[in-house]
Amino acid sequence: MEVGREYYPPTHFKLKVGHLRPAGVACSNSAHCEKSFLGGEDLAKTKKGITTKETIKRATIKDMKTLGIHKPQYNRLISIYAETVHQYLRAVSDFAESEYQYETETAAGNPKKSGIVSAMESLRKDILQYSDRLCLNPKSLETIKIEQGGKSTLASMLDKFER
Repeated sequence: MEVGREYYPPTHFKLKVGHLRPAGVACSNSAHCEKSFLGGEDLAKTKKGITTKETIKRATIKDMKTLGIHKPQYNRLISIYAETVHQYLRAVSDFAESEYQYETETAAGNPKKSGIVSAMESLRKDILQYSDRLCLNPKSLETIKIEQGGKSTLASMLDKFER
């Protein structure tokens, strides 16, 4: 590496179908190629700058492990939660692109709530419900008892009888 030059990690072009091509190898249709950095999975974003579902899922699992509440059996629910959060982030992005148009006109000329706003409200409620089930918010975390790595009551009683 030359002195004074910044280091950039090697890049790959990732096709939508999941094939990887080394940097410098042209894709047949450059509109369908995404540029991604190796080792940058935590920063993985879609073309619109929205965090990917896999990144949300990994971050959720990491948070749950930090709180001591993750079990592999929850991974299906975590996947649904990650998908819902991703959909919400896309809806927020689309809402911003529409310059926050809250109302649209009906055929009769009356204003009504925009479809994207209704979708965002519904997704917020779903995210809240999933975060409650996964104990990812303070209120739901208060209601659970985190398992300690110690012995069970039965095991401690059997230890007393062995003496």
